Formats: sequence, C-alpha cells, structure tokens
Amino acid sequence: MTLPEVGAESEDGEGEVDYRFTLANERTFLAWIRTALGLLAGGVAVHTLVQPPRLAGFAGVITLACLVMSLAVAVGAYRHWRRVNRAMLAGGPLPGTVLVPVLSVGVAVIAVLVCVAVVLS
Repeated sequence: MTLPEVGAESEDGEGEVDYRFTLANERTFLAWIRTALGLLAGGVAVHTLVQPPRLAGFAGVITLACLVMSLAVAVGAYRHWRRVNRAMLAGGPLPGTVLVPVLSVGVAVIAVLVCVAVVLS
C-alpha cells in the first residue's frame, strides 16, 4: 500500500491532501489550544491566589491580560487551522500566522506586569 501524494487526484477528480499534512495541521492547532488553556489557567490562578489588597489592581490587570490573550490565541488558532486546511485542499501556498508575534508581545506585556507587581510587593 502506498501513501497518497500531496495533490493526488482522487477517483472523482478532486485533489486530496496527504493525511500526514492534515494531522500535522491538527497537531499545530492543538499546540495553540494548549497555550490558550495555559493562559486561561494562569489568569484564573492569579485571580484566585493573589490576596494582598495593594496588588489587587495589578492582579486584575494581569488576570484580564491572560484571559484576553487566551481568547485571542484560541480564536487565532482556529482561524489559522481553517486557512491552512483550505490552502492544502486548494494546493496553494500555506499562509503565515500572526499568532507568533501577538503571543510574543502579549506574554512580554504580562511578564512586565508580573515583574512590576513582584517588585512592588
């Protein structure tokens, strides 16, 4: 049994995508979703565990930043998965993603907020 090639023609004349590429796209999607869940858990932990009243303002901002980043990454992961899937089915070039710079900037902002909160505590 041989594996189908990328863009191989099926019996009905439509192009099929090698299942390995589809599975790789799904693994990438799941990695982004794990990242979103980690950010969500971080936001919940900060909201639940930070008790000192003088840090309450920072805790609220950090929690909100984590939750917004979690939502952005989850939505972005789905959109990226769909775009890559469509590109593979069409046999076109794979699209890039804005998730990497968005996540990098978001985590950097959260890290700065946490550093400031730690220094002030």
